[in-house]
Amino acid sequence: MHQGNRVVLVDRTKITPTKEQKSRIKIYSIDIENAKKVDAVFKKEKPDFVFHLAGPIHLRRDITDPLFLKDVNFLSRTSIILEACKKHGVKKIIFVSSGGAIYQDAVVVPTPEDYQVHPTLLYGLANMAIEKFIQLYGKKYKIHFTIARLSNAYGPGQWQTGIIPATILKMLKNESPVIYGNGRQTRDFLYIDDVVSALIILAQKGSNAIYNIGSGRETSLHEVFLHIKKMLKSPVVPTHQEITVKETQRSAMDVKKIKKELGWSPKISIKEGLLKTIQWYGK
Repeated sequence: MHQGNRVVLVDRTKITPTKEQKSRIKIYSIDIENAKKVDAVFKKEKPDFVFHLAGPIHLRRDITDPLFLKDVNFLSRTSIILEACKKHGVKKIIFVSSGGAIYQDAVVVPTPEDYQVHPTLLYGLANMAIEKFIQLYGKKYKIHFTIARLSNAYGPGQWQTGIIPATILKMLKNESPVIYGNGRQTRDFLYIDDVVSALIILAQKGSNAIYNIGSGRETSLHEVFLHIKKMLKSPVVPTHQEITVKETQRSAMDVKKIKKELGWSPKISIKEGLLKTIQWYGK
């Protein structure tokens, strides 16, 4: 938007834009699984670039959960998007994959793009399947694509179930946040502004390739809690609960490739990003 680009958002949830966004973003509240409606949007808006974020969401849930069963058709959504890209001459599609899930239990941390991945959880497997599907489709129909393996993005407006917003909101109410396990498990936290800057670059450069997008650093969940505690000057202590599902203990993206080839690097530190996020939630 700030670069003069016109932004069109397609999402099945009802999104209410801010006053500033209303004049700059056009929102279609439609289900991406409705091929006719998706095609109509592409026909009308004629996008140059498509950022595909309609990947698997509910595959983190139990296989008996109805939302899990609904999300099993993740390749169908991708197929609908790709067909619309082909039909309407889209210049490039950028798929936002999950680096943490793809590199599950990696021995090498930070993990590079050429690491031999072997995710065992359905969420990671689904993201890998979408990546392969886009690569095969793109090569067959000459559609430019980029796979963006994203680390743990955070910032204003994030789902409140995320570890960072959940911790902030609890502590703003002087309530004890929940940390699963001992809190020593690490993640690669990346502030949303850095995510956006990377995606904009990937739209312009780096065709038919895979790039990690992350901070390149490990930060433990306990460290995140301590940063927030200090910023809020809060006396509360966390509540530790047993982990009920298997999760990766160490995670970080190696971002040397995107730095070297495209000149992108993260600008916002974990402390600065957490402070910005706290200020937004504390309004």
